[in-house]
Amino acid sequence: MTTALQYQWTPAELGFIPTLQKGLRTLIVGAGEAGRALARDLQKVPDFGLAPIGFLDDDTEKRVVRRLPVLGTLADLLAVATVQRVDVVLLAIPGLPAAQVRLLAMTAARVGASVRHLPSFVSVLQRDAAGTDLRSLEVGALIGRPEMHVVSPEVEGTIRGARVLVTGAGGSIGSELCRQVSGFRPERLMMLDHDESNLHRLQLELTGEGLLDSDDVVVADIRDADRVSQIIADLRPDVIFHAAALKHLPMLERHPCEGVKSNVLGTLNVVRAAVAADVKRFILISTDKAADPTSVLGATKQLAELLVKQAASSGGRTVVAAVRFGNVLGSRGSLLSVLAEQMRNDEPVTVTHPDVTRFFMTIEEAVGLVLEAAHLAQGGETFVLDMGKPVRIIDLVDNYARQIGFAGHDVRFTGLRPGEKLHEALFASHEQPVPTTHPRIFSTASTDIDPDFGDHVEVLFQAASRNAAEDVKRQLATILGNYERPADDAPRQSAVIYPDDF
Repeated sequence: MTTALQYQWTPAELGFIPTLQKGLRTLIVGAGEAGRALARDLQKVPDFGLAPIGFLDDDTEKRVVRRLPVLGTLADLLAVATVQRVDVVLLAIPGLPAAQVRLLAMTAARVGASVRHLPSFVSVLQRDAAGTDLRSLEVGALIGRPEMHVVSPEVEGTIRGARVLVTGAGGSIGSELCRQVSGFRPERLMMLDHDESNLHRLQLELTGEGLLDSDDVVVADIRDADRVSQIIADLRPDVIFHAAALKHLPMLERHPCEGVKSNVLGTLNVVRAAVAADVKRFILISTDKAADPTSVLGATKQLAELLVKQAASSGGRTVVAAVRFGNVLGSRGSLLSVLAEQMRNDEPVTVTHPDVTRFFMTIEEAVGLVLEAAHLAQGGETFVLDMGKPVRIIDLVDNYARQIGFAGHDVRFTGLRPGEKLHEALFASHEQPVPTTHPRIFSTASTDIDPDFGDHVEVLFQAASRNAAEDVKRQLATILGNYERPADDAPRQSAVIYPDDF
């Protein structure tokens, strides 16, 4: 195999390469035509937030490309990324085999770097595969801040050699967790989901085979307490990342009983089984909608956070904590994918309200926060990433359209849906941010649990089992003093505006 020695240096001998350009330190894989074009675009437009430091390429004749050094071959990724403190690995080799992409992604994850490549919708839109079409390049400008490198080197100590279980493994967050966890070389990665198709796709991606014949691929419903207990008792994980949940706000407004069964009862089943089996660490995936909730989604997630805090005070040996984050770009059904679909079909872009704002983060930031939380957790915390200022969605739409060169799009305002806020918050009104050892991560202090909390939750479960939607909503309001149920006749507005209007 070709090594960096054929470049007359080793990664360590070359030393750290500083860059005057601001942004995430970016290593480009492939010094061919695509790689040179990407380097050119990144150097010309620093607002993209990616600062190229050099290339990897298996052609040992290439030494310097666009005034950037070729630092080694693809096999040298780990050594180069470590010495150069790489944040982003940018794939610029068209047709790179899927197995090699997986290997690069897992290798990059070991040093906390993310792997980016051209999104498929660019070719569907029949646009040039230029640097401005990279999803990774759009993100910094879209979310109003530089993308953050969240994962610290200490995270590897939590994952390496551990037995890790991910629930909801086939979902957007769950599958990205599996990709990054696998890069830290756990003793065993176990993936649980109730959707066998999702598991098949994920196993095929991670291993190159989708035979579904491994004990590490588990079909189960977290609502089934006995099944969950059996699985955790048999698999004996050291770390559980609980990502399984129902998450679409308008669906849960219409079907609140299902939200309680999955997000509250399901979480209780998993955390109870974790504590009973002396699992070392349990991390719940939550949402910023849990802060002073106005929706069933937010209320059920706040209840799940409270169940985690209750488990932390139970005296068990399991360290339990929650992670709360905002809207994730790059997940299935996220804003970018919806925008791309609407623009591709020449449809008006739908936005709920001209003034609506949200906190945004990339899926890599979200998963990095989850992994960091597993390292930072002492028990009972809810961790929140400092995500800067909220972004007006209409501004994000406008910036996105400009970046992909899509001019003349219409925007249709549909009105806020029941349960939606005009502006989200990261912390509830009664919560105070508590600094952690990570400068961009905060936690919330544990609050006292109502002595009657368990009884109230049991009444909620009984209402959900009867599929009594109104009783469920009333009981959520009873348990959560800060759950503000929206009026059924909340005003809605609809209009069409054009780019010149904003």
